Amino acid sequence: MAFPSYLVPNLWTLSLMTLLAASVQSNFIVFDDDPLQPVTQDETASVGGMVTLTCRVAASDNSSLQWSNTAQQTLYFGEKRALRDNRIQLNRSTGTELSITIGNVQLSDEGEYTCSIFTMPVRTARATVTVLGVPDKPQISGYEDTVQEGGKVTLTCTSSGSKPPAKLRWYRNQEELTGRPDVVETNPDEATYTVISELTLTVGRSDDNTLIGCAVDHPSLSPGEKWTEQPIRVLFTPDVTIQPQNDLPREGEKFIIQCIGNGNPKPTSYVWQKKDGELPLMAKVDGSFLLFEMLNKSDNGVYLCQADNGIGKMQGEYTLLVQDGPDNIADPTAMSTSSGVDHAVIGGVVAVIVFILLCLLIVLGRYLIRHKGTYLTHEAKGCDDAPDADTAIINAEGGHSGAEDKKEYFI
Repeated sequence: MAFPSYLVPNLWTLSLMTLLAASVQSNFIVFDDDPLQPVTQDETASVGGMVTLTCRVAASDNSSLQWSNTAQQTLYFGEKRALRDNRIQLNRSTGTELSITIGNVQLSDEGEYTCSIFTMPVRTARATVTVLGVPDKPQISGYEDTVQEGGKVTLTCTSSGSKPPAKLRWYRNQEELTGRPDVVETNPDEATYTVISELTLTVGRSDDNTLIGCAVDHPSLSPGEKWTEQPIRVLFTPDVTIQPQNDLPREGEKFIIQCIGNGNPKPTSYVWQKKDGELPLMAKVDGSFLLFEMLNKSDNGVYLCQADNGIGKMQGEYTLLVQDGPDNIADPTAMSTSSGVDHAVIGGVVAVIVFILLCLLIVLGRYLIRHKGTYLTHEAKGCDDAPDADTAIINAEGGHSGAEDKKEYFI
């Protein structure tokens, strides 16, 4: 049932009614299927944030809903403000719902809030508001100066104002590290905590300029919202390399090699030497540079450079191998011409030899053809000496009878 307007004139009356409702509530059993039973839910907010408290009933009998704070002070009775606190505002008021907001939430706002509906009997429901203490941005201490390679550094990360206690996490270039267990201290003036964590590192040259980070992990914060980084500087001896001006040192040309030392701090002095000998007279030392005004084959060898940065000394080496200069390289065109002349001479000699052989073969062939089948015979001997034809015939016939004396000579 609804209360007459004269029953709601001041704060004291509303507070008294709230206490009465609480006492009446204890003497009655409320059933879950009661349509007039208020329903609320617990809320969580961070310090400085806003929380909304909503109370609902399934049905309305024109009775008003009321919200009371942890001290049982009435905040709103229906649409009427009861407590003058500008942080508390009406969000929604109907016959079945009363919703209010509390802005700029403080730790003192934490506790149990009561929603009541003044029926017979009075029905109530409670909602617990949990306020999270937002941790401060973490602070890293303990790093004062550069650390030498192989040394140790101990860092301390501190964050205050958290509730519940925050967790601190250590990182090195996005890689999570394991520090000592967090130390939690209670702040005497407020219900918050200070969390302290330590991290000890043995540093190497790869840690130079590394960022060591400390992040706060807490329900009131999004991941990585509060983060602090501390750069680390590490002192270490230099790494030494020797680089040539170009990759093809030639005889008679100018040539430069440079000694490069990567260390912290940078090297301040360089010492050049030639392995198993003295530096060439024509070689000139200019800090990290070694200059050859005119290379010579006698400059070949292994050259050493020692770099010193005050932390330590390191040495690098370079092997110099001088190549032939442009004047000593044969002209490809001349070589081609000379090669052509040689081939022409050889071809001429071969042609002459072939010609001579052909001539010898022709002469020998003619000689063999001329003497082939030529022989001497006594068959017609005397014909050549006969004075006339008749005598020659007679001589021939006469000679015929002596055929047994016939001889032939073949050549």
